[in-house]
Amino acid sequence: MSKPIVAIVGRPNVGKSTLFNALAGENISIVKDTPGVTRDRIYAEVNWTGYDFTLIDTGGIEPESNDVLLRQMREQAQIAIDTADVIIFLVDARDGMVDADSRVADMLRRSHKPIVLAVNKVDSFVKQQADVYEFYGLGLGDPLPISSANRQGIGDMLDEVTKYFGETAYEEEESKVPRIAVVGKPNVGKSSIINKLLGESRVIVSDIAGTTRDAIDTPVKWNGKEYIFVDTAGLRRKSKIKEELERYSIIRTVTAVERADIVVLVIDAVEGISEQDAKIAGIAHERGKGIVIAVNKWDAVEKDTNSTKEYSAKIRQTLSYMPYAEILFVSAETGQRLPKLFDAIELVLTNQNRRIQTGILNQIMTEAVALNSPPTDKGKRLKLFYMTQVAVVPPTFVIFVNEKKLMHFSYQRYIENKIRETFDFRGTSLKFIIRERSEKDDN
Repeated sequence: MSKPIVAIVGRPNVGKSTLFNALAGENISIVKDTPGVTRDRIYAEVNWTGYDFTLIDTGGIEPESNDVLLRQMREQAQIAIDTADVIIFLVDARDGMVDADSRVADMLRRSHKPIVLAVNKVDSFVKQQADVYEFYGLGLGDPLPISSANRQGIGDMLDEVTKYFGETAYEEEESKVPRIAVVGKPNVGKSSIINKLLGESRVIVSDIAGTTRDAIDTPVKWNGKEYIFVDTAGLRRKSKIKEELERYSIIRTVTAVERADIVVLVIDAVEGISEQDAKIAGIAHERGKGIVIAVNKWDAVEKDTNSTKEYSAKIRQTLSYMPYAEILFVSAETGQRLPKLFDAIELVLTNQNRRIQTGILNQIMTEAVALNSPPTDKGKRLKLFYMTQVAVVPPTFVIFVNEKKLMHFSYQRYIENKIRETFDFRGTSLKFIIRERSEKDDN
């Protein structure tokens, strides 16, 4: 089940990043990206009183003029309207209500999405009461006074946000129709692939990168089974600022991936796999989604007998953290191998839902330990007592050990590889939870 998505909207300098960091619990906005697995600063996983949700900061580049400001604010508000379940509209008590606030409030009000109006930089409600009440003029309900810097009033604001989660449950959660997010850089052929599967040009396609305006849900039927494909291009062609484009692209990718069962990462065969592809793949990997890599425009590449093998090796090297990904070589132009995309999706769906009996898991674990002794630290050796599967999508395993800190990542990967050697888990990540258990408990 996907988590609700909460977007923070507001003009520059009202304190969006400060609020974002306060809610995320760390200074994410100043953390550098790690190549491969993304740690992008614009989204974070948050828990409040048992509610998990994905938080998105829609802030952009500081504009140089009022015209750019208004355009940027409209872009931000539209992103929030399209993707969020609940919107936090952040305004500045010290600046008071300005024209840009009113214009964005108009858009948000018409969206019919739940909106929580938070008035930031309120250090003393008694002294700044009039400043807070001014924002009743936006027509968005009660303005909630907060101080992101001092972390005051944030709990009341989050209580208001989580009130709406029950109302924003997606109908497709009850449906068994698999959701397939088609992700990748602009102009790699995401829309073209969906159009070819449909047999019609339902999604706008152009040679100009970024012509797909919004994430689009497209029902597709194949061999009597229904799927929902989501094209996530989500870039505005008129936008000129590179960082802004990148930000909007990631926002759309994160939200689409969050609600998908399978992620199809489309790579341009001519350009080859890039760091941005790795970043997009990392978003899906971190969320435990099924992964299919579609190398598009394969018809445009000069090939020999080893081309597929060599190209796959390059992808595996760049995406070394997800060796389980399925790789297909396709062409949206000619339709080459596109039907195999459904075979790959079905394979991954099956593997995501695969359950392994506890007895068999422990047999695999025992044999693995016998072949390769667990590591030691300062004379103390790691002991593995027991393993069981506790969940699917992704398959999740709990391993009971004597000391968690002795369970090095490399040994966990070794156990994972042994499981993968026995069972077909292609296309899906495996999640491991390490729990401590004393030897006395094992007797």
